Amino acid sequence: MAGAEDGPGQQPELDEDEAAYCRRWGAQHAGARELAALYSPGKRFQEWCCVVLCFSLIAHNSVHLLLLARWEHMPLVILGVVAGALIADFLSGLVHWGADTWGSVELPIVGKAFIRPFREHHIDPTAITRHDFIETNGDNCLVTLLPLLNMAYKFCTQSPEALEQLYPWECFVFCLMIFGTFTNQIHKWSHTYFGLPRWVTLLQDWHVILPRKHHRIHHVSPHETYFCITTGWLNYPLEKIGFWRRLEDIIQALTGEKPRADDMKWAQKIK
Repeated sequence: MAGAEDGPGQQPELDEDEAAYCRRWGAQHAGARELAALYSPGKRFQEWCCVVLCFSLIAHNSVHLLLLARWEHMPLVILGVVAGALIADFLSGLVHWGADTWGSVELPIVGKAFIRPFREHHIDPTAITRHDFIETNGDNCLVTLLPLLNMAYKFCTQSPEALEQLYPWECFVFCLMIFGTFTNQIHKWSHTYFGLPRWVTLLQDWHVILPRKHHRIHHVSPHETYFCITTGWLNYPLEKIGFWRRLEDIIQALTGEKPRADDMKWAQKIK
């Protein structure tokens, strides 16, 4: 495929198959139009509130972590960064798998608010590239609010001695929250084939964050593999052990529900 030999940071040339992938079904698809119309002003307000609160807490906690930093913490901090990335990658896969595979847009509260974007994404994969920063990151900011708020509370109430002992753990939690907060932004970049900043394409090429070609594997119908979308590091090992398929078999045996039934319903809409 074109771009397979691109150097680090280069924008790829697309062959016909890749161009078709980028416009697969797209915004003109009947299901995509209906799903996009379900994005409400109330949902927009929730996203704005979550983004403002989340990034205020990130700034507050960053300052406190920098003020408490010591060189002797460095080995455990590095370990925490790697562990945070791995766990964030697994959790992104778990949430992605759950929302892709189960549930319905018709479910009260969570259907339109949280499952809808996953259904839209499979029939209009590039819709996410047309979402602004608030729509892209609002839901992830909601998920990370409580841990960030708990961290801010500790910084305001714990003694310096207690915080010194907690520092490596708080660095791990903070890194986990950072990766979690930016997971959907990273996911958006994996669908953006033109105009990305050089530092983003370098991180993708070095597989520090989810690469574009790596994520394309998930978008082969019926979208049943490679669910991890933060770094993508865990996709191959989880696929090798059949983790998601085994989990689906267990749930289907217990509930009788068929995986991805709602996803297929929206994909098959023609008018």
